[in-house]
Amino acid sequence: MSYGTNIAASIGAAAESRIDLPFGRGRIALKTWHAEARGVPIVALHGWMDNAATFDRMAPLLAEHPFVAMDLPGHGLSDPRPAGFRYHNADYFDDVLAVLDALYPQQKVILLGHSLGAGIQMMLAGLLPERVQALVMIEGLGPLTADPSSYVDMTRLALASYRDFRPGRKPIADEAQAVQARMNGLTGTLSEMASRILCSRSLARNADGELYWLTDKRLRQNSLMRFSEAQVLACIRAITVPVLLIRGQDGAPFEQAAGKARLEAFADLRQVTVAGKHHLHLDESPAEVAAQIRAFFSSIALVRS
Repeated sequence: MSYGTNIAASIGAAAESRIDLPFGRGRIALKTWHAEARGVPIVALHGWMDNAATFDRMAPLLAEHPFVAMDLPGHGLSDPRPAGFRYHNADYFDDVLAVLDALYPQQKVILLGHSLGAGIQMMLAGLLPERVQALVMIEGLGPLTADPSSYVDMTRLALASYRDFRPGRKPIADEAQAVQARMNGLTGTLSEMASRILCSRSLARNADGELYWLTDKRLRQNSLMRFSEAQVLACIRAITVPVLLIRGQDGAPFEQAAGKARLEAFADLRQVTVAGKHHLHLDESPAEVAAQIRAFFSSIALVRS
């Protein structure tokens, strides 16, 4: 199998590795920059349908810290969930914890995430405060939630969507089609440059030379299980470390009532707005995002354990 054939290579020198997940749950692919740096390690998570290459333009600018970006299961070069299984946000907690246990069992790290990844890292910062020194969220303020009163209707939809699901991959005509499709993806528009970077880690060719997406189609299925807003707020209130929220000037709105309640629940939250849209760290403003992160680190007491 050939990964990323003829797609633009990732920017910045990085090392590739994989970690076996416990209980036969497959392997997690990791992309690491600055492995020998002496700062507090950063463990980073990408957004939904993205991959570790989302940090290709930003991670090289944070040279003081070892920077480890994961491909979540079903994304990038990580293994998908076993056949017949679904993708639930809560299951990602085990995946991140397995990486922390493998790489930094005795160290407190910095958790960093974009979009979906920011939501996962935010919940973990509340659930595992003993493993975290700081939290950085880019264009994300926690996971989608469900009103418990809507449980029956939402679960019926989830059951129906999965019953109609058909596995398998359809070949893509060519790389140009893949890049264009990713530019107009469900998580917001991207430049051609940013799309090519993400596609470099999302495409493969089979033995017949056919091009296809590595990203698991099951990620698009309706979720069978979502957190309640009360659960999310409980995790936010349990966060004891400084938090930085980086928002795009033209990014996701957090002004609805639930978003305001989440913002008010943090004990130590700093917010900055940077030019750009949802993928500002990859597309419009990676240098400014990195500068804001470095300034945040300089303002708090980080200790390499």
